[in-house]
Amino acid sequence: MKTSSMSPRLISEETKTIKFFLALFYIFFYAYDIYFYYLVPFYTKEGKIGLSNEGLGTMFHIAVLALLPIAIYFIKKGNPYIVKYIYLFSYAAIETTNSLVIYIGTDKPYGSGNIVELLFVFFSPIFVNKKYFWTASICMVGKYVIIGGILQQSNVVLPIITFFILCVIAYFLLTRFTSYIHSLTSVHLELRQKEKLAVIGQMAAGIGHEIRNPLSALKGFTQLQQERSPNSNDFYPIMIQEIDRINSIVNDLMYLGKPKEIKFDKANIEEIIAYTLSITQQQAERQGVTIETKIAGPLPPLDCDSLQLKQVFINLIKNAIESMPNGGRITINVRVIEGKKMNISIQDEGCGIDEDSVPNLGEPFYTTKTDGTGLGLMVSNQIVQDHQGEITIKSSVGKGTLVNVTVPISHNY
Repeated sequence: MKTSSMSPRLISEETKTIKFFLALFYIFFYAYDIYFYYLVPFYTKEGKIGLSNEGLGTMFHIAVLALLPIAIYFIKKGNPYIVKYIYLFSYAAIETTNSLVIYIGTDKPYGSGNIVELLFVFFSPIFVNKKYFWTASICMVGKYVIIGGILQQSNVVLPIITFFILCVIAYFLLTRFTSYIHSLTSVHLELRQKEKLAVIGQMAAGIGHEIRNPLSALKGFTQLQQERSPNSNDFYPIMIQEIDRINSIVNDLMYLGKPKEIKFDKANIEEIIAYTLSITQQQAERQGVTIETKIAGPLPPLDCDSLQLKQVFINLIKNAIESMPNGGRITINVRVIEGKKMNISIQDEGCGIDEDSVPNLGEPFYTTKTDGTGLGLMVSNQIVQDHQGEITIKSSVGKGTLVNVTVPISHNY
């Protein structure tokens, strides 16, 4: 895992978890050996009191203890994520080597292992890391499979079954933890989104009212001057066009500040699309863009606010036109899906959008256009959601963008 992309808070939390894991690891590891090699022989009066000289002997415990300075080094370097993997693979290798040295060439039944092995699997939900969970599960089960295969002993079957059951339990715990964290993250993001909208709404209410009146006066005087001197200045049409663009931005701001009340009525999608094309046709012709419409009719009516849906499709078609400054084709496909919803797709042959940017489309003030505001698609998305529908976007750089608008059809159809 690249720690450079992780926040200091996440690294800090992982460091605390690793330290807790290391403390439990050495407590379990040495407590088990003290119990097995000292307390049991002392009370049962059977066997030699003290660590066994079989296998790696004391070198086994020294090797495990030698992992601690390595862990401390990586923690201080700000990479605590790798520590759990170092302990997992190192312990599995040391323990496997120790067992093979003890039992190869003998008739003794296999009986090695340490209770600390359970910690690797049971602690994986605390790390909330599915990759580590699967690695630890496969590693621990694989250790006994390898030992059993080499020694040709069936005593490893019980540990394998035990680990399998523990892995299932740990997986359910990990799934619950992951689900809980995902829910908290979703709520947090939703709250942040609502805070953004609240700020934008307050700002929009003030800006919209202050700008609209001067805009109307400017447009009126510009049109009047154009009528008086129609052939004297080529800049008047540009000025009027730019004033209309500012007015469009103000309308988006006003919608965010105080969303319009939706007046549902039956409307014909063909008429909505035809009106939208009449508005955008001039801009399309100027940029050499042709628009092809495919309607799988006859189509049922929609329960909608036709004015708001017209605003949505004007925004989307303008975006498609602006993505093709050198001309191209836009294909609008209208069809009924599943007998309950109407799908309107708008496919362009424009510059496209990279995959990383697509999820951010519709966020306040996020735009991929040099002169965009990031409000048009946001307003469009809000209008479609108010109609119980959804907008989905698929795009590929250099190949174009496909926008799908899905809204429910009339209930009485």
